Amino acid sequence: MSSAPTLLVLAAGMGSRYGGLKQVDPVGPSGETILDYAVFDAIREGFGRVVFVIRKEFEEAFRTQVAAKYADKVKVDYVFQALDALPPGFAVPEGREKPWGTGHAVWCARDAVTEPFAVIGADDFFGRDAFRQLALFLREGAATEIEDAAPNFAMIGYRLANTLSENGAVSRGVCATGGDGYLEKVVEHTGIRREEVAATATGDADAEKKYTGEETVSMNCWAFTPEFFTGLNEQFEAFLEARGAEMKSEFYLPEAVSEQVAEGLATVEVRTTSASWFGVTYREDKPRVQVALAELVAGGDYPAQLFPVA
Repeated sequence: MSSAPTLLVLAAGMGSRYGGLKQVDPVGPSGETILDYAVFDAIREGFGRVVFVIRKEFEEAFRTQVAAKYADKVKVDYVFQALDALPPGFAVPEGREKPWGTGHAVWCARDAVTEPFAVIGADDFFGRDAFRQLALFLREGAATEIEDAAPNFAMIGYRLANTLSENGAVSRGVCATGGDGYLEKVVEHTGIRREEVAATATGDADAEKKYTGEETVSMNCWAFTPEFFTGLNEQFEAFLEARGAEMKSEFYLPEAVSEQVAEGLATVEVRTTSASWFGVTYREDKPRVQVALAELVAGGDYPAQLFPVA
């Protein structure tokens, strides 16, 4: 596929544990946000468009504090995620306030994205290698010459030990892959603390699960073709029929992908990266992120100012 891919950024969350709109919080040496680094990496790897999935009430903040920096570097568009953005025949149950989840955020972009695209969260630093692999896959690996074959997607997998917080427990989607390197399923593990990783096994069958740190985990860094939306729409409708009346149910993107794989509706190539993922899960994570970014700048991975003001 020769057309420039699109980067779809899921940026509708408020970051409740962090305590604010962390997508526009400065962490770089020249006041950059984590999102700035993702957009910078995407641009230099050949992405031609960025689509932000946001909440309508954040639009002005994003236009003035975020997108204005990219206006002359890449095409920027917006999609709005709202509780009442639902398929025909469905309605928001009375009393529901919780968003519908990451799968719904991607579903909201179904009419806006018609080219190969990558999906990331706005809160996370993925590293240049992730965008290089995403762009390469979307240009070359997504195509299939086999008639009636299931569409082929990709996921960037990270080493678990490279994704942990020093300041509390995290949830991670641990990936199971076949010998061919393709995804079999993603299983969500909650409450993972750094001290549980690479811990010596006790032999106690009742002991809490320990992790080696070498597990491949999904950080919601995906590459899709537009065919993904067909299955996603059917899945979202089925989710609403089964769980739409629940006040806190969420339609998660990794679960949707895993379901498509299990049903033979898609294949997903897992492309691993040795890069360290980092993000601001807790407010206490911010100083560590600032240090890590400063080190990358000092090492020449990034310029001191990503988007200089003319």
